[in-house]
Amino acid sequence: MSGISFSPEAIRALAQILRETDLTEIELADKDSRVRVTRSVTVAPVAMAAAPVAAAPAAAPGLVQAAAPVPAAEAVVDASTPGAVTSPMVGVAYLAPEPGAAPFVTPGAKVAAGQTLLLIEAMKTFNQIKAPKAGTVTRILIESGAPVEFGEPLMVVE
Repeated sequence: MSGISFSPEAIRALAQILRETDLTEIELADKDSRVRVTRSVTVAPVAMAAAPVAAAPAAAPGLVQAAAPVPAAEAVVDASTPGAVTSPMVGVAYLAPEPGAAPFVTPGAKVAAGQTLLLIEAMKTFNQIKAPKAGTVTRILIESGAPVEFGEPLMVVE
């Protein structure tokens, strides 16, 4: 048998390392044995805060004041949104071909069908994500270097 310990204490120690470092997976291999510990990370939905309503001066008794209109929250984009470009894999998204370079696209950019929109690094391979149709990039929903999940909306091309 190899030097990798499969004891519950060793597994707990690896799990603790995952929590402390915000990693989602750790794997140790030695000759013919291997131990892999993963954890799932649940991302809480981002709540849109309502715009604060400015306090109005006190009304005279018996008068009713109308509340100031609150701007509508920006529409939530999901995979079913028309024009949504979704991630075909789990990985890390990059909006530019290399650090410091100009991004592939910016909001408002006109794109042709098949044009590269971004890269997703998965298993040390950079995969080009191409525009499914010609149109205009109306929204970019991720930041460069952000982890993405399968089916996650990345941007909107209308």
